[in-house]
Amino acid sequence: MATMGDFAAMQRNYARARKVMAADGNPTQWGSTFPRERVVREDIAQGRARVLVDRGGPEGGERILAQFAVCPGVDPTYVHIDGAWLDDGPYVAMHRVASSGLERRVARECLLWAVATYGNVRIDTHPNNAGMRHVIEGCGFTRCGCITLLDRERDLTRIAYQRRASSATD
Repeated sequence: MATMGDFAAMQRNYARARKVMAADGNPTQWGSTFPRERVVREDIAQGRARVLVDRGGPEGGERILAQFAVCPGVDPTYVHIDGAWLDDGPYVAMHRVASSGLERRVARECLLWAVATYGNVRIDTHPNNAGMRHVIEGCGFTRCGCITLLDRERDLTRIAYQRRASSATD
Protein backbone atom coordinates (compact mmCIF):
# COMPACT_ATOMS: atom_id res chain seq x y z
CA MET A 1 0.00 0.00 0.00
CA ALA A 2 1.27 3.47 -0.82
CA THR A 3 2.02 6.03 1.89
CA MET A 4 2.39 9.79 1.77
CA GLY A 5 6.13 9.15 1.65
CA ASP A 6 5.53 7.74 -1.86
CA PHE A 7 3.60 10.79 -3.06
CA ALA A 8 6.45 12.68 -4.79
CA ALA A 9 7.61 9.59 -6.70
CA MET A 10 4.03 8.80 -7.67
CA GLN A 11 3.57 12.33 -9.01
CA ARG A 12 6.75 11.95 -11.09
CA ASN A 13 5.46 8.64 -12.47
CA TYR A 14 2.12 10.19 -13.39
CA ALA A 15 3.91 13.07 -15.15
CA ARG A 16 6.00 10.55 -17.07
CA ALA A 17 2.88 8.55 -18.00
CA ARG A 18 1.18 11.69 -19.38
CA LYS A 19 4.21 12.39 -21.58
CA VAL A 20 4.41 8.79 -22.80
CA MET A 21 0.69 8.69 -23.64
CA ALA A 22 0.89 11.98 -25.53
CA ALA A 23 3.94 10.81 -27.50
CA ASP A 24 2.13 7.56 -28.35
CA GLY A 25 -0.88 9.33 -29.89
CA ASN A 26 -3.05 9.51 -26.78
CA PRO A 27 -2.72 13.13 -25.57
CA THR A 28 -6.26 13.55 -24.21
CA GLN A 29 -6.78 10.59 -21.86
CA TRP A 30 -4.90 12.23 -19.00
CA GLY A 31 -4.11 15.57 -20.64
CA SER A 32 -1.66 17.64 -18.64
CA THR A 33 -3.29 17.46 -15.20
CA PHE A 34 -4.75 13.99 -14.58
CA PRO A 35 -4.77 12.52 -12.06
CA ARG A 36 -5.15 15.63 -9.96
CA GLU A 37 -2.97 15.91 -6.87
CA ARG A 38 -6.07 15.82 -4.65
CA VAL A 39 -7.13 12.46 -6.12
CA VAL A 40 -3.69 10.92 -5.56
CA ARG A 41 -3.68 12.15 -1.96
CA GLU A 42 -7.18 10.72 -1.45
CA ASP A 43 -6.11 7.39 -2.96
CA ILE A 44 -3.27 7.19 -0.45
CA ALA A 45 -5.33 8.37 2.53
CA GLN A 46 -8.16 5.94 1.79
CA GLY A 47 -5.86 2.97 1.23
CA ARG A 48 -6.66 2.64 -2.49
CA ALA A 49 -3.17 3.47 -3.79
CA ARG A 50 -0.88 0.52 -4.41
CA VAL A 51 2.77 0.54 -5.45
CA LEU A 52 4.93 -2.17 -6.99
CA VAL A 53 8.44 -1.79 -5.60
CA ASP A 54 11.83 -3.44 -5.80
CA ARG A 55 15.13 -2.92 -4.03
CA GLY A 56 16.96 -1.46 -7.03
CA GLY A 57 17.44 2.00 -5.56
CA PRO A 58 20.60 3.45 -4.04
CA GLU A 59 22.09 1.13 -1.42
CA GLY A 60 19.33 -1.40 -2.08
CA GLY A 61 16.55 1.03 -1.21
CA GLU A 62 13.03 0.67 -2.50
CA ARG A 63 12.01 2.27 -5.74
CA ILE A 64 8.51 2.45 -7.13
CA LEU A 65 8.19 0.58 -10.42
CA ALA A 66 4.45 1.14 -10.92
CA GLN A 67 1.38 2.38 -9.14
CA PHE A 68 -2.39 2.12 -9.39
CA ALA A 69 -5.58 2.58 -7.44
CA VAL A 70 -7.81 -0.32 -6.36
CA CYS A 71 -11.36 0.86 -5.77
CA PRO A 72 -13.78 -1.59 -4.13
CA GLY A 73 -17.54 -1.30 -4.39
CA VAL A 74 -19.75 -0.19 -7.23
CA ASP A 75 -18.00 2.23 -9.56
CA PRO A 76 -20.65 4.74 -10.75
CA THR A 77 -18.95 4.97 -14.14
CA TYR A 78 -19.43 1.22 -14.63
CA VAL A 79 -23.16 1.13 -13.87
CA HIS A 80 -24.07 1.77 -17.52
CA ILE A 81 -22.15 -0.04 -20.25
CA ASP A 82 -22.68 -0.27 -23.97
CA GLY A 83 -22.12 -4.02 -23.91
CA ALA A 84 -22.26 -6.38 -20.94
CA TRP A 85 -20.07 -7.15 -17.95
CA LEU A 86 -19.11 -10.79 -17.39
CA ASP A 87 -21.16 -10.84 -14.18
CA ASP A 88 -22.86 -8.63 -11.63
CA GLY A 89 -20.85 -9.93 -8.68
CA PRO A 90 -18.64 -7.87 -6.38
CA TYR A 91 -15.53 -6.48 -8.06
CA VAL A 92 -12.75 -3.96 -7.65
CA ALA A 93 -12.03 -1.32 -10.25
CA MET A 94 -8.43 -0.54 -11.17
CA HIS A 95 -7.68 3.06 -12.06
CA ARG A 96 -4.71 5.35 -12.61
CA VAL A 97 -2.16 2.68 -13.60
CA ALA A 98 1.27 4.21 -14.26
CA SER A 99 4.78 2.88 -14.67
CA SER A 100 8.03 4.53 -13.66
CA GLY A 101 9.72 3.27 -16.82
CA LEU A 102 12.48 1.64 -14.75
CA GLU A 103 11.48 -1.94 -15.62
CA ARG A 104 9.43 -3.62 -18.33
CA ARG A 105 6.11 -5.42 -17.90
CA VAL A 106 5.30 -3.89 -14.54
CA ALA A 107 1.76 -2.85 -15.52
CA ARG A 108 1.14 -6.50 -16.34
CA GLU A 109 2.36 -7.51 -12.89
CA CYS A 110 -0.02 -4.99 -11.29
CA LEU A 111 -3.04 -6.29 -13.21
CA LEU A 112 -2.23 -9.93 -12.50
CA TRP A 113 -1.68 -9.14 -8.82
CA ALA A 114 -5.09 -7.47 -8.62
CA VAL A 115 -6.82 -10.46 -10.22
CA ALA A 116 -5.02 -12.90 -7.90
CA THR A 117 -5.78 -10.76 -4.85
CA TYR A 118 -9.36 -9.67 -5.52
CA GLY A 119 -10.65 -12.30 -7.97
CA ASN A 120 -12.93 -10.03 -10.00
CA VAL A 121 -11.44 -6.91 -11.56
CA ARG A 122 -12.79 -4.27 -13.92
CA ILE A 123 -10.67 -1.70 -15.72
CA ASP A 124 -11.08 0.76 -18.58
CA THR A 125 -8.84 2.74 -20.88
CA HIS A 126 -9.02 5.26 -23.69
CA PRO A 127 -9.53 3.88 -27.21
CA ASN A 128 -6.27 5.59 -28.25
CA ASN A 129 -4.25 3.94 -25.47
CA ALA A 130 -2.97 1.05 -27.57
CA GLY A 131 -0.22 0.20 -25.07
CA MET A 132 -2.58 -0.23 -22.13
CA ARG A 133 -5.14 -2.08 -24.25
CA HIS A 134 -2.34 -4.51 -25.22
CA VAL A 135 -1.39 -5.03 -21.57
CA ILE A 136 -5.00 -5.50 -20.42
CA GLU A 137 -5.84 -7.94 -23.19
CA GLY A 138 -2.53 -9.77 -22.72
CA CYS A 139 -3.47 -10.34 -19.07
CA GLY A 140 -6.60 -12.21 -20.10
CA PHE A 141 -9.17 -9.50 -19.58
CA THR A 142 -12.33 -9.69 -21.69
CA ARG A 143 -13.43 -6.61 -23.60
CA CYS A 144 -16.97 -6.04 -22.34
CA GLY A 145 -17.98 -2.86 -24.19
CA CYS A 146 -17.68 0.87 -23.73
CA ILE A 147 -18.45 3.10 -20.79
CA THR A 148 -18.93 6.85 -20.58
CA LEU A 149 -17.00 8.86 -18.00
CA LEU A 150 -19.16 10.86 -15.62
CA ASP A 151 -16.59 13.43 -14.48
CA ARG A 152 -15.68 15.06 -17.79
CA GLU A 153 -17.31 17.17 -20.46
CA ARG A 154 -15.50 15.79 -23.52
CA ASP A 155 -13.50 12.75 -24.60
CA LEU A 156 -15.80 10.55 -22.52
CA THR A 157 -15.64 7.09 -24.11
CA ARG A 158 -13.51 4.33 -22.60
CA ILE A 159 -13.15 0.65 -23.48
CA ALA A 160 -14.17 -1.47 -20.51
CA TYR A 161 -12.69 -4.83 -19.55
CA GLN A 162 -13.23 -7.42 -16.85
CA ARG A 163 -11.45 -10.51 -15.64
CA ARG A 164 -12.38 -13.05 -13.02
CA ALA A 165 -9.63 -15.17 -11.50
CA SER A 166 -11.41 -18.39 -12.46
CA SER A 167 -11.92 -17.36 -16.08
CA ALA A 168 -8.41 -16.91 -17.44
CA THR A 169 -5.00 -18.45 -17.55
CA ASP A 170 -1.86 -16.85 -16.15
